[in-house]
Amino acid sequence: MNSISIFTREVTVGVENGLHLTPMSQIVNLAQKFNCLFQIRKGDKLVDGKSMFDMLSLAAEHGQVLSLEAQGDDAAEAIAAIAGLFERNFTLGQVD
Repeated sequence: MNSISIFTREVTVGVENGLHLTPMSQIVNLAQKFNCLFQIRKGDKLVDGKSMFDMLSLAAEHGQVLSLEAQGDDAAEAIAAIAGLFERNFTLGQVD
């Protein structure tokens, strides 16, 4: 029996203006480095986290809770890396 692990993690949008083009592009660019299936859920809406077009339809505002979902060989690493963007508020290691 071949079982594929699914990893999920909830994150909160901390960017004041919500997920606009810049943070979305950071998510998509990072997600595309992984081989796993990566999706983001907002309520009942599920989008492909590797597709900018899908991400634009998400319309995630400041304070909203999203669920990161990944399935495949490097799913755990993808979730950790992308959750890190949210934890750093998309600053990419910049010091305030």
